[in-house]
Amino acid sequence: MVNYRRIKCIKTQYKVVEKLQNKINYQFKDLSLLKLALTHRSIGKNNNERLEFLGDSVLGIVISRELYKRFPDVDEGKLSRLRSHLVRGKTLAQLGSSLELSDILILGAGELKSGGYRRESIQADAVEAIFGAVLLDADFETTNTVILNLFKDLLKDINPNDSLKDPKTQLQEYLQKRGKALPKYELTKTVGKDHNAVFTINCYLKDQNIQVDQKAKSIKRAEQSCAQILLDKLKEAK
Repeated sequence: MVNYRRIKCIKTQYKVVEKLQNKINYQFKDLSLLKLALTHRSIGKNNNERLEFLGDSVLGIVISRELYKRFPDVDEGKLSRLRSHLVRGKTLAQLGSSLELSDILILGAGELKSGGYRRESIQADAVEAIFGAVLLDADFETTNTVILNLFKDLLKDINPNDSLKDPKTQLQEYLQKRGKALPKYELTKTVGKDHNAVFTINCYLKDQNIQVDQKAKSIKRAEQSCAQILLDKLKEAK
């Protein structure tokens, strides 16, 4: 007996995969790499974390090289801030949203139930994993082209003279300006080892009596995420 529901599901998945490949302007020779890039660790051991590790590295190199070429008179400090602004989790999550990754992410039952497909950190990680997958499926220059195409508008709009202070610095300055106690960051949990480690940071604002917890693959990224959330809360309350 023909399982028409399964055939329809396969056709739908194929269309979504084709749509994603068209959006990044790259057709995979080995589609299993793309599937792996979209597979969250909630599925099990065979997930996208290693590809994310690879993609994070190649993304940093590509953006660094492009900024170096575009702004020959800008010093190292400003170039670093420009790069941090472009490769931060929030920017990558926005790219993930534009690629409609929430329609195609492969998540475990728990993450699906909790709405993980909408979580910015999961979408940002998947974007980096896709870059890693392209690198393995092709080569560096092809990956360079894919990344620069996706970052084309962001690179066009960036201005080295703009203030691109990171969220931690912005939060600190916001509180100092108002005579408030500075935030306290605390590492509360570490899961996994080496490149698979996930860090949980708690950030507490004493005067406002508010705190948040954020997870990330690095302590710095988790702290920045906490700072951004608290900064948004303070501005909303104002």
